[in-house]
Amino acid sequence: MLTLKIITENPESVINRLAKKHFDGREIIGKVIELDKVRRSTQVSLDTNLAELNNLSRSIGALMKEGKKVEAESARQKVAEFKEVNKELENQLKTSEKQLQDLLVTIPNLPNDIVPEGTGADDNIVVKDGGKMPELGEDALPHWELAKKYDLIDFELGVKITGAGFPVYKGKGARLQRALINFFLDNAREAGYLEIQPPYVVNSDSGYGTGQLPDKEGQMYHCNADDLYLIPTAEVPVTNIYRDVILNESDLPIRNTAYSACFRREAGSYGKDVRGLNRLHQFDKVEIVRIDTPEHSYESLEEMIAYVQTLVEKLELPWHILRLCGGDMSFTSALTYDFEVFSAAQKRWLEVSSVSNFESYQANRLKCRYRDENKKIQLCHTLNGSALALPRIVAALLENNQTPEGIRIPKALVPYTGFDIID
Repeated sequence: MLTLKIITENPESVINRLAKKHFDGREIIGKVIELDKVRRSTQVSLDTNLAELNNLSRSIGALMKEGKKVEAESARQKVAEFKEVNKELENQLKTSEKQLQDLLVTIPNLPNDIVPEGTGADDNIVVKDGGKMPELGEDALPHWELAKKYDLIDFELGVKITGAGFPVYKGKGARLQRALINFFLDNAREAGYLEIQPPYVVNSDSGYGTGQLPDKEGQMYHCNADDLYLIPTAEVPVTNIYRDVILNESDLPIRNTAYSACFRREAGSYGKDVRGLNRLHQFDKVEIVRIDTPEHSYESLEEMIAYVQTLVEKLELPWHILRLCGGDMSFTSALTYDFEVFSAAQKRWLEVSSVSNFESYQANRLKCRYRDENKKIQLCHTLNGSALALPRIVAALLENNQTPEGIRIPKALVPYTGFDIID
């Protein structure tokens, strides 16, 4: 969440920047400033009273030694009165702090200055592209037909076992999944990321820390009995490793990677754009996470983008990178770049990765801090990216590499699959 310092130092700038995300912040920013004034005033009164209370308490013993019982009794009465007033002030302080916190978590992160104006996906800007477009015949099949033809993925069986959006991978389809996971993890490790194997369920504090709660509560699967949430991405447990932690500047940047299954309710998703692997409730993904200093975080972002580019290039997929506009960005992001690969049979671009810098927004919620060279405690910057999400990568691989003989496997992936064609 935004710090009070950012909000109170230049509220008009905050309001104007939030408008790029199509968030009208004038009323809520005004409430935050007023509540902060109440909180500060209450704290000053409480601190003053506590100091006076301590002085009076110390004076009682001295008055008794001097035989001034009347004065001592009067001091005791004043102590009792101060304690009652202080209880009220403490309650007022707690109330104002809670109200302030409840407001702050509803304010999205400020977009970076280079975020383009726009209301949705059509306003995103292509900043880079590459790869060769495949040339398929008119009889080219979409991936859900290829999956059925070669017995790779059973969508109907998944519906029987669980429901729509939970496919069953079989034979070479299952082996392709495992190959991609290992390929992505090995590449991340070689690029300097420490592999983590996180839990797949998290508590509400973890969901709150990375901003999924309360913003996306309806999109997460909730285990009611234990009040735990199935993770929508490995970003949540991995970033929360650093919740309530003070790091040393010399330890930064921290680079972590993790494979996990991901669970998303995706309420309201329907239509042709969600066929097959295009949108699932359970899917596999390898995530990269960085914790960095404010001065270096945007260099880290560029390094992460360059790294994800190497993956789509090794998989021989046509790709482009989009800088997301304000209206298409997530609640918590300051700057996001999406990678999309071209799905030849569907004749459309599919998002396979989002790489984002959250600046200090998540870190403030997490209390993820570092001690700089002057021993001053500061908030870290957090970043993460998909490297990569499997479903749409598999969709593009199957569609783009179909031949009369079968589905060709990209050369870089063959050592992981153990086969070079699906036939």
